[in-house]
Amino acid sequence: MRIITGTARGMKLKTPKGMETRPTADRIKESLFNILGTRVYGTRVLDVFAGTGNLGLEALSRGAEHAVFIDRTTAALVKENAEHTHLSDRAEVYRGDSEAILGRLARDGREFDLVFSDPPYHKGLWEKVLTMLDTMPLLSEKALVVVEHGRDENELPVLLRLERVRNETYGRTTQLSFFELKSGEENI
Repeated sequence: MRIITGTARGMKLKTPKGMETRPTADRIKESLFNILGTRVYGTRVLDVFAGTGNLGLEALSRGAEHAVFIDRTTAALVKENAEHTHLSDRAEVYRGDSEAILGRLARDGREFDLVFSDPPYHKGLWEKVLTMLDTMPLLSEKALVVVEHGRDENELPVLLRLERVRNETYGRTTQLSFFELKSGEENI
């Protein structure tokens, strides 16, 4: 696993041992960032279930302004990868429960333009995080939320402010769903 382009181009990221963390494959990441294009530049990024930090670090390498990473088990690895890629000055890493940390970020008035969420498949976590993002004041007016989930996980939660604007399927296991605020919706 490596950073594809930008200031940290070609730098390899460390990955955790074992099968508990499932990093986004390079070809899916490349496709995702081709879809995002120049939309990454200057954004405030939130990477929930960050794993290795792969997506948020790629965004920083491509010109994102700042990134917040959340992961319960791999926060130290994310910090290490941020330092290795020389992106740690724009990276903020939190270790702990995503729900609690999202609540704290909302209370602190933090707002994000680009959100990545790549939780473990088949545990109801992508729906839970999406619902929280829908109801908490964490999204800027122009925010884009990208959720990686299982190909067979198609039941969207009830969303009041967010709507799915794109869905891509990769292989037999993975989907990327893209969400934006509905027209006329603002941050709470």
